[in-house]
Amino acid sequence: MDNMIRSRSTGNPEDFAARLCLSERTLYNYISLLKGLGAPIAYSRSCQSYIYTAEGGFKFEFETIA
Repeated sequence: MDNMIRSRSTGNPEDFAARLCLSERTLYNYISLLKGLGAPIAYSRSCQSYIYTAEGGFKFEFETIA
């Protein structure tokens, strides 16, 4: 998802969901989750794609507890 959003190649929500083999409802849930993590995601009608409205990125890591 992140890569497609970065490259502005998601298409409309129906196409984006299909490319990810998800239902539209699940796609919206994932987008909501990403927004909850602070991602500035918006749908651009002119680009016909989801986009990030600010520069940044995700950093996920696993940390072991000693």
